[in-house]
Amino acid sequence: MAVHYHLLWGRRGFNYNRPMAIPKQQDEERFAERRCDMVDRQLRARGIADERVLSAMRRVPRHRFVSADLWAEAYADHPLPIGEDQTISQPFIVALMTEALCLHGEEKVLEIGTGSGYQTAILAALAGAVTTIERSFTLSRGARERLTQLGYRNIAFVVGDGTVGLPAEAPFDRILAAGSLPRIPQGLLDQLSNDGILVLPVGDRTLQRLVQIRKTGSSHTTEDLGACRFVPLIGKEGWSV
Repeated sequence: MAVHYHLLWGRRGFNYNRPMAIPKQQDEERFAERRCDMVDRQLRARGIADERVLSAMRRVPRHRFVSADLWAEAYADHPLPIGEDQTISQPFIVALMTEALCLHGEEKVLEIGTGSGYQTAILAALAGAVTTIERSFTLSRGARERLTQLGYRNIAFVVGDGTVGLPAEAPFDRILAAGSLPRIPQGLLDQLSNDGILVLPVGDRTLQRLVQIRKTGSSHTTEDLGACRFVPLIGKEGWSV
């Protein structure tokens, strides 16, 4: 079975001490064409069928979530570094996880691991409201600035330990973890609403399984979506530094 990679790259990424680069109009047109190609070749051709997810992936400008020196690679079929030893996920894995959430448009979503904010943007385009937690203040601040600049208004940003979720704001209709965990935290299951869905990578630091968990009352069912490799989520219910 193919492994979908969300690998650890070096420390390259955004420089938060300088203004974010804005592409020229002709560049934006070229990037729009590349997004359409990405959707057709990387997503639809590999089984992503939810038209709402495909439409969001076609609209959200992935190049705006990486530094300008990586724009040429923004729509390639692999993750890219964003600084703080973190990455922006491979487009296919973003689409796969989003499709597994089965979003219809009104859901209250919790995202664990804001990173650059790209997955956040996709979720915000498809759900009613998104709360996103990031351990790194620097990454959270950068994502907030970027998403605000792009016009998103249905996102709340929290700096903290995402592995314990956000009990004060629960329940959530959907929860997505954008980093690996050694096990499924009971706290996240408890914070799901009835008929809620949790999507996360679970395993060891080297290799994980991406799973979709559907909650019904006090029970839940789990579906294995395949092998994957994510950066670890650091925290009480995650990994130690």
